[in-house]
Amino acid sequence: MSAQTYLAYDYPLLSIFWSMLLFFLWIMWFILLFRVVVDIFRDDAMSGWAKAGWLVLTILLPFLGVFVYVIARGKNMGRREIAQARAQQEAFDAHIREAAGGTGRPSSADELAKLSEIRARGDITDEEFRRAKELVLTGHGPAEHAGSTARTPGR
Repeated sequence: MSAQTYLAYDYPLLSIFWSMLLFFLWIMWFILLFRVVVDIFRDDAMSGWAKAGWLVLTILLPFLGVFVYVIARGKNMGRREIAQARAQQEAFDAHIREAAGGTGRPSSADELAKLSEIRARGDITDEEFRRAKELVLTGHGPAEHAGSTARTPGR
């Protein structure tokens, strides 16, 4: 053994450092391996035979297969990861909107905007607008109730 190798074993702290470094690299290797396997299955642009070929290569020759995959297709791995994260976020946001909306009834702000539009066209008077606005703000009825007393334009 060389003098540098003996140095690592003469000092226990240095030996612990090397052991932890190797353990960290070993864990990082498995993370990379699993990310490559997940990316193989996630890629919709690849045919089934191509997926099978990459999977066989990464299982039979893991180091070579992963490194070749990262070199050949690594640029788009991040893009697919981001696309999947965005799709998950959009699905989550849609679920939250659906759960928060509950009945699918328009919000008070939407109803007030419609009432303002109706008043601006001259279909309802200021008094009718005020009563409909009170109904919307108190939550006793939608803006459609105000439309029942609306005057027909030209009358």
